[in-house]
Amino acid sequence: MPSTQVMVLTQSTPNFEVGTIDLAVIIGYLLLSRIIPLVVAGRAKKSNTKETSDTEDYFLGGRNFIWPFVGLSLVATNMSGATFVGLAGGAYDQGISIFAYEWMAAVVLAIFIFFILPFYLRSGVFTLPEFLEKRFDRRARMAFAGFNLFANMFIDMAAALFAGAIVIRTLYPDVPIWVAVAGLAILAAIYTVIGGLGAVMVSDSIQATVTIVGGLIVFIATWRAMPSWDAVYETAGDEKMSLILPPDNPDLPWPGLITGVLIIGLYYWTTNQLVVQRTLGARSLDHGRWGALLAGFIKLTFLFLFILPGVMALTLYQDLPSPDVVFPTLVFDLLPVGLRGLILAAVVAAITSTVDSILNSASTIVTMDFVKTMRPRTSDRGLVLTGRIATVVALVVAIVWAPFIAQFDTLYAYLQSVLSYLVPPVVAVFLMGIGWKRVTATAAFTTLVVLQPLGLVAFLLIEVQGLVELQFLYAAGIGFVTALLMLTVISAVGTTPDLEKTDELTWKTEYWREESRELRTTPVLANYRVLTGVMLASTVGLVVWFA
Repeated sequence: MPSTQVMVLTQSTPNFEVGTIDLAVIIGYLLLSRIIPLVVAGRAKKSNTKETSDTEDYFLGGRNFIWPFVGLSLVATNMSGATFVGLAGGAYDQGISIFAYEWMAAVVLAIFIFFILPFYLRSGVFTLPEFLEKRFDRRARMAFAGFNLFANMFIDMAAALFAGAIVIRTLYPDVPIWVAVAGLAILAAIYTVIGGLGAVMVSDSIQATVTIVGGLIVFIATWRAMPSWDAVYETAGDEKMSLILPPDNPDLPWPGLITGVLIIGLYYWTTNQLVVQRTLGARSLDHGRWGALLAGFIKLTFLFLFILPGVMALTLYQDLPSPDVVFPTLVFDLLPVGLRGLILAAVVAAITSTVDSILNSASTIVTMDFVKTMRPRTSDRGLVLTGRIATVVALVVAIVWAPFIAQFDTLYAYLQSVLSYLVPPVVAVFLMGIGWKRVTATAAFTTLVVLQPLGLVAFLLIEVQGLVELQFLYAAGIGFVTALLMLTVISAVGTTPDLEKTDELTWKTEYWREESRELRTTPVLANYRVLTGVMLASTVGLVVWFA
């Protein structure tokens, strides 16, 4: 389009100066967001009519969360400081195809709601490794608990803290990275150590709401600054405005949606203690399902809240020094004082929500999967104390490790693909374990302890050393099929597992028929099948619209 039609606000070095009013808004928000969760969680614990142990109260909030808290906490846990910065910057650089990870989450959550969550809640477990013990044996539990703890500490939490520190240093370049990391970690740990999952869920609900409002404000401000929607299309081009990319695309080939994005999504949303713990604390199966549905609907809005502003920025700013400054530039150029403080508070909220969830997940695994199994006579009070100590230890480890990521820029870039090599065996074990009662404990354990180390080796050889040219999303598909074959072969030649042990934890068609009869009298707006259908139809509509 002619340059006269484009309003260009280009600046080579954006001015990210935080004023007094904005700083006051940020500080006020941080203070309130530390106090409110502890107060609300304390009152909720007193009003809980369920008979629960101290460990249930601390690690699962007394299993009494209603669906809005479950849904908002799922969203907050999924978001980090990089949600604002990363999605907007990624859209500016790559286009709206990065929305694939968001809309695929809705598909994965539908699978979770229908086929996986009922078995988790039926088992009454605290952790997903514990579920593997009930379905298989202690070996599978220990193998997966070790991996989950490693992933939480050295991938999820360290990366979240590092990304958050980068955001802080964008605003305050003179702040040492370790100070930024430590400050963010301590902010997240204050209510996690004291209040457990109950305080985390309340905090996450507040953070998610503020983050969504913040994203909406930035979207509206960016939209109002645009000369026209046609200008967006003309500046971005067809490829950056398409959700579906060619199979040879280096970033997100369309077959990779099935071979990789789906597999990674199934790991993250259905087998990761960090995320699933929110639904384990739901008041009932219905509340767990409705909460997951709420999260799925919110994930679909990320296209408008975080991704389209990045694409629209192509029309407004054409020579930014880095895609990572797109979001801060939109905030500081388009929003008035005060509102900028709210958005920055939302960024900090997103960072701390991710970190507090990881801390709680790590402490739960350490306490319930390691300490309680090794010392089963430990009292409830002792387990809670252990959980608090584990939270502090996890905090210290993350603070020490996170700054080192800065020295390995290529490694940090590869962290986005490392899960493609590590998680396919996990997904296969859980899905096959629930879907086929013939899968044996030996097959599950062998698949985990053999294929995950091999996946790490493949990651180092392919992604780090570059010995083979293979798109990482395709690697995930290869790993998943290999895991399915290993599970099938070892189970087929092994002895049949105890069917009494597997009976309640594997899928049966009679479950579906029985539930169908119960749902006949359920109001439409409370029927999870109807609501899931609406969510999936909305997903298809968005994909087709932007395909």
